Parts: sequence; structure tokens; C-alpha cells
Amino acid sequence: MKISISGIRGIFGQDLDLHAIINFSRLFASFINSSSKSEKKCLVARDTRPSSSVILQTVSAAVMEQGIDVFDLGVAPSPFVFHESIKYGNAIIVTASHNPLEWNGLKFVINGRGIFEEQLDSIQEENILSGSRYGKSYNVNSNYILDIFEFLGKNRYLRDDRKKTNTIGLDPGGGALSSFIPNLYNTLNQKYYSINDIAGISSRSSDPTTDDLFELRKLVLSKKLQLGFAFDMDADRVVVVDNNGIKLSSDLTLLLCITSTLNQGAKKFVVSVDTSNAIERMIANHGGTLNYSKVGEANVVKEMLKLNGDAGGEGSSAGFIMPRFNLCRDGILASAIISSLNDDLYSDCIEIASKYSTIRSKIPIKSDFQKPIIDKIEDKFKGKFFQIIKMDGIKILIDDNSWILIRSSNTEDAVRISVESTPNNVLSLFKDTKKKVLSIYEEIK
Repeated sequence: MKISISGIRGIFGQDLDLHAIINFSRLFASFINSSSKSEKKCLVARDTRPSSSVILQTVSAAVMEQGIDVFDLGVAPSPFVFHESIKYGNAIIVTASHNPLEWNGLKFVINGRGIFEEQLDSIQEENILSGSRYGKSYNVNSNYILDIFEFLGKNRYLRDDRKKTNTIGLDPGGGALSSFIPNLYNTLNQKYYSINDIAGISSRSSDPTTDDLFELRKLVLSKKLQLGFAFDMDADRVVVVDNNGIKLSSDLTLLLCITSTLNQGAKKFVVSVDTSNAIERMIANHGGTLNYSKVGEANVVKEMLKLNGDAGGEGSSAGFIMPRFNLCRDGILASAIISSLNDDLYSDCIEIASKYSTIRSKIPIKSDFQKPIIDKIEDKFKGKFFQIIKMDGIKILIDDNSWILIRSSNTEDAVRISVESTPNNVLSLFKDTKKKVLSIYEEIK
């Protein structure tokens, strides 16, 4: 089981069972009781994984046991829950996001955002007490669809002439977004075709960033669509397929979103430290400022709130965040913004992104060995870099176009390796980096 600011995740029935679900739900409920002076409420929702229904029932019972009223959204994408949670103060989402279907977990939300590291520590240190009352349960609906329509209209992302609207392809992967597609995209006046749009049923994996998205690419080509969008199980991340049926990188997806917000007047940005240099270059070209954060949605949001940032996200997950609308990665918002991006700005993004190539991989390694590997990797690159950044793991800047990042995963027992360089150099740099990591692992295990 993996415990981090990204949530509690594990393989259900193995390292994650109902006892763990009950325990963490009680801990979060105790945290609400000890930190909230107002009426005690908790919004709950789930994705469409086979185990999510029983876990949601268990979460609700454990939270109500602690005297907290539960407001149940049922199946809902994470962006819906984050946006709606402002009204309730707290939320628990039953999801493992992009992890395989046999996984599941809990995401904790406080005041519309994910938990920070210090709050994760506080939650785990809570004392579970017997409540004096049993909370009540209410079924509720989200206003996300109407709110995003209003937000996009005010910010001029919606096209003035609907006759010129491009038709897009949608692949929610049978996830939480599936049943909302007709209402959502019809409200946005967006023409679309959709596949894998029956909740809980999908012909592809739960992670669109690693899947080849064959069916979506085929749909885009056969229907001559402008773009295609594939979402993970809770729709916080999105992957874009262009009109040639080519799957775009996660960094390019984030770049498209950020470029659109630059065009709308945004100036201050925050991205995770594993994000492509292409985004830094685009922001600089438009007179904006960029700051980096540790990897993890909550870390990006924390820095955004500190600096009053306009937008940003995580290049590794194509996780776009726009605080004025939602304090989380919002793949739905990203798809709407990208589908309205004008051709010139789109071409600018493609041109800048073509100068960089990024490879991301992971090596399954137990947590006990991860820090020693990260501590020793600097010596392996001695004399081959000009700067070291130890914000999150270790980022080694090789030259103006090349860097490597070695860090512990927030969601799995693995060491993540990210490498960026020019297209003709990135593979050799990645192979060399992976070889060095494995050699250290062999030395210490």
C-alpha cells in the first residue's frame, strides 16, 4: 500500500483491504472533527472500478460513525468533486486514478484542494474517538457542468461562432466521466463522437498516457476529426490525439493549455520539476514567469496558492491546473481549452515542443532502497553537469537542453526516471541514466 499526498493506493484485496479503508476514513473524519469549527460535512464520490462501490459504502459508514454528515455524489470525476467540495469543506474520492483496475484508493480533499504533506502527517497521527452522534447521508448533484460553461464563456474560450466548432473524439475509458459526456459536451455546444463511454466497460487500459489509444486514433482518422481526448478513470488527466491520429506527449498537452491561458492574459505559472523545458521557453517568449514545485498535484497547488499563480500543472501527467476554476488537475477543463485553441498558437506549440524529447520510466524498487539510490546518483554524473536541484529527489541539469530527474514515486513502490534532451540525444542519455541507477541498486541491495 502506498501512502502519499496523492492518496492511499493499493491492490484491493491484497495490500489494500476494507480494514485499511475503514481506518483511513476514520482518521480523516477525526481530522475533520479536530480541525473544523463549523458544521461537520464530507462529500464522497467514486470512480467506476469494480471495487469502488463497496469501498464507497465503507467510507461513508466510517465517516458517519464519527458524527459527520456525508453528501454522496455517487460516480463522479475527480474534477467534479474538487470543484463541488468548496461547499462542504472536505471530500473523499474512491479512486486510484490512472492505476490498473485491480488497484483502488482514497483521495482526500480539504477546502477544494488535495492534502499537503503536513496535513497527511496530521491525519495519520489523529486519535480515533467514539462519536456522540451518527452522521446522516444525503445524495447530491454537482454544478460542475454549468459552472465550467460559465467560466469558459467569461474567459472567451468558447467560440463565438458555433458553426466553426471542430468535431472531436472522446474516450473516457469507461471511467467516471462516461455517463456525463452527453450533458457536459452538449452544454459546451461541442460536437463529438465517443467510444468506451459506458461506465465500467472499456477496451483499453485505465492509463491513457501509457496506452496506445488505437481505437481513439482510428476514430479520429475515420471521422476526420480535429482532435481526440482520452481520460483516465477519474478524468483528472487527459491525453490528446491530433488530426493525424498521432498521440501527443503529456508535456505537449500541458503546453497547449498553458499557451492558451497565456493568450488570455495569464502571466504567473507553476509546474512540477519534471516538466519539459518547452513550457519554460513558451512562457518566457510571452513575458510570463515560471516557478517549479515538487511533483504531485498538491505540491503544485501549494506553490500556486503561495505565489497567486494563474495556471500550471504537471508535465508528466498532462495535469493542467487553473486555480480560478479548480484546485486540481482537470482533464475536462483541459480538453475544452485545447479544442478552442487557434491554429497559429497550436503550431507554435508544436514547433517549440519538437526541439525537446522526454522519456519517463520507472524501476520497481522497495522504499528502503530508494533514498540510497538517489543519494548516490550524483557521483555517477560527476563532471557532467552544471547544476543540481534537490527539490524532489535529484534533478541533474546536463546542459541548456538536457536534464535527468531521479525521484521516489508518490503512487507506487518505484524509482521514477525522467530524462529530457534533444530528440537525437534523449535515448542514449536515458539508457545511460537507467544503467547507472541499476548499478547502484545492485551495489546496495
